[in-house]
Amino acid sequence: MLSWDEFDKPEEGAAKAIAPQQAGADMSLEKLDSVGDAAASEARAVSAEDSEAVARAKAALDELDIVEGLTDLEGSAARVQVDEKRMINCRADLNQLVPFKYDWAWQKYLDGCANHWMPQEVNMNADIALWKSQDGLTEDERRIVMRNLGFFSTADSLVANNLVLATYRLITNPECRQYILRQAFEEAIHTHAYQYCIESLGMDEGEIFNMYHEIPSVAKKAAWGLKYTRSISDPKFETGTVETDKQFLKNLIAYYCVLEGIFFYCGFTQILSMGRRNKMTGTAEQFQYILRDESMHLNFGIDMINQIKIENPHLWDDAMKDEARQMLLQGTQLEIEYARDTMPRGVLGMNAAMMEDYLKFIANRRLSQIGLKEEYPGTTNPFPWMSEIMDLKKEKNFFETRVIEYQTGGALSWD
Repeated sequence: MLSWDEFDKPEEGAAKAIAPQQAGADMSLEKLDSVGDAAASEARAVSAEDSEAVARAKAALDELDIVEGLTDLEGSAARVQVDEKRMINCRADLNQLVPFKYDWAWQKYLDGCANHWMPQEVNMNADIALWKSQDGLTEDERRIVMRNLGFFSTADSLVANNLVLATYRLITNPECRQYILRQAFEEAIHTHAYQYCIESLGMDEGEIFNMYHEIPSVAKKAAWGLKYTRSISDPKFETGTVETDKQFLKNLIAYYCVLEGIFFYCGFTQILSMGRRNKMTGTAEQFQYILRDESMHLNFGIDMINQIKIENPHLWDDAMKDEARQMLLQGTQLEIEYARDTMPRGVLGMNAAMMEDYLKFIANRRLSQIGLKEEYPGTTNPFPWMSEIMDLKKEKNFFETRVIEYQTGGALSWD
């Protein structure tokens, strides 16, 4: 067993080194810098003991131009002031995290880290037994499980690719970038969770993972999202003009407000309804953890979109508002068609008509969150029980009211 007392004892030969250190205890910072620079230079001197490769490495560093190297960093080398930070097209140093301008972004990063979970923490034994039982689930219920695993297993990969290849590079605020890195990891966990469910249930992995190619209602949603990624995922794409800034803003609306803010809700409602009926409880628990993450992704994206609008009001003109409105309405229509495909008959206490009302209710919320007029007046939530799990009017406070405290997935209490 380790004893920390042993680390307090100086090693042999260390006594001689202690005296010079103590002698310099009162040295000024400037003097310490000078001594440190000299020591660093001495360390680079080639000695007789150095191999030819080591000697070449030291010699190469003698030619290193620090000023030239730092100019390759994104942004200015000067210290960053808070007012210089911007969501897009910022010229300040992107590597200087503090001082924060957007505290909400940093808080979401911290909350995301505290929410960490892994798919293997969820017991899938009951799901496996139910799935393998001939009379455990109806054909309608099996269709719902397979369709949703088919869509979500690739949807989170599409989101992750968009984050890594486009969003992270084009957002020019370091605290937001920090959260985006966390979100990208969470998307990987979600894809892992779907794969874990598919593998646990013994499904045909090729069939499930290829649904976004082969099933029209799934393929349409994937294709709709991908069209907003093609241009901005090009490494040569840059913001900085009205046209390209609008293109990037449309991408953010497509992925945060539609793909994560509308496309997920039919499937999540269906799977969580199964969990309420004590069916596929492991899969439903995985979806609860994913929903918790996605709610935070959604709120982060909306905050980011609205901040870009505040800093760049010229982008949010009538044409852009109309296009954003159309994007949300198109996404709602695609999700309505997906609902009809996944449940052609009533199942789990719901049917396609009720789901259509629910999706219109959600669409109204998304429209108002980015400052647009609701397009489905008078629509209400047909699933009152869903307010306990996805209260769209209080998404920012959802986890504060449902989870005892932020902790790892295995220790979470949903009471």
